[in-house]
Amino acid sequence: MQSLTTSLQNSRTWVQSTDERVRMLQRKLYQKAKQDKTFKFYVLYDKIRLEYFLEEAYYRVRANGGAAGVDGITFAMIEKEGIIPFLSKIRDELTARAYKAQAVRRVYIPKANGKQRPLGIPTIRDRVVQMSCKMVIEPIFEADFAECSFGFRPKRSAKEAMKRVKEHLQEKRTQVFDADLEAFFDTIPHDKLMLAVQERIADKQVLGLLEQWLKSPIEEDGRYTGGKKNRKGTPQGGVVSPLLANIYLNLLDRIVQNPKSEFAKEGVRIVRYCDDFVLLGGTISEKVLYRLEQILSRMGLRLNRDKSRRVNLWKESMDFLGFTVRYARTPYKGFRNKFWNILPSKKSEKRMRQTIKTIMKISRHTKPAVYVKQLNTKLRGWMNYYKISGVSQMYTTLDRLAGYLGETIYRSFRRKSQNGQSRHYRQSAYKKFICEHGLINLYKCLDVKAL
Repeated sequence: MQSLTTSLQNSRTWVQSTDERVRMLQRKLYQKAKQDKTFKFYVLYDKIRLEYFLEEAYYRVRANGGAAGVDGITFAMIEKEGIIPFLSKIRDELTARAYKAQAVRRVYIPKANGKQRPLGIPTIRDRVVQMSCKMVIEPIFEADFAECSFGFRPKRSAKEAMKRVKEHLQEKRTQVFDADLEAFFDTIPHDKLMLAVQERIADKQVLGLLEQWLKSPIEEDGRYTGGKKNRKGTPQGGVVSPLLANIYLNLLDRIVQNPKSEFAKEGVRIVRYCDDFVLLGGTISEKVLYRLEQILSRMGLRLNRDKSRRVNLWKESMDFLGFTVRYARTPYKGFRNKFWNILPSKKSEKRMRQTIKTIMKISRHTKPAVYVKQLNTKLRGWMNYYKISGVSQMYTTLDRLAGYLGETIYRSFRRKSQNGQSRHYRQSAYKKFICEHGLINLYKCLDVKAL
């Protein structure tokens, strides 16, 4: 393990070697699970504590970044003291069955509606063990997950989810129930979740790790809540939480897709991205909705009545995963045909405008190259998310965004000029930034290749 420190810093060879070894084992686990749908895995804990699994787990956690947990230990502190001793200590604890999960630090992040979302931040030590565990058990459950599930899964994304939505719409499944689960991550029942996990995992040591993370105390402003008495919920922010969410909601996917279910008999399909999902069909009857509520109630979950709604997409639009879906007239002159128009939602466009405004505001006293780089990073990521070839349309959105960006840059340098600090005012700063500093030209970014 002596080469680990230098490899983490610069070497692609280390990344490839550990990643390839992990993937080889994952493929074997996936193939076994795929071949035998009833097989239970009894010996997995020894794989979680393998040196190269922990090494790869650290690398992936480090790449995700994130703040320190309740112990205050950061990545910089770990790398200063040495990564090798840090991972060796974790491995020794796992080998001796002495590993104990620490409390989760709770913070709040703002939501688009003005409310706050609770986020649980485990310690880096716990995140590394969770990542190693996730890498071991994820391929097993991937063999069972339904094709209608797209959130937090390898090689799947919101783009594939929106492609599937458009396919269903083109099949005349235009009656939609847009569902929202109320406080999903906070209400998952531990006992029922563990039963779903035990359909595949029989290794008591692995099950013990998962239960530890589910029952970790929550630290908030110096006060601790939860712990062993906690019976429901998994903290958002935990590495393993999205996988556990998919394992639990796979029960819903299986029922909806069962050919003998009321959903299948009425031609209803589901598209799910973690806890956000829509039902699409020629009709969405009261019987189907009643059955859905029955299933969720048995799972210990409930619909958010304020956010869940039935939509006739022939007449109304729907927002899903940051996209707006509507049946609209083609923008080309001479054509009167309508088509399924999928484009960035007004909320997502508003958030992008706020991001541009914030970058320009905090960058008033820095060189153009600095905030051009920040703008390009945000703009490129935003466009890569919303541009789906053959599915989404971004022409009008990018046109508005380009106008806003140019106006924001103009106003910023006009303010500077009043203090005698600007050379770009009245010099077409937006065009100069594109030509001289490499700012993305939004008018030329309608092709995916341009990104």
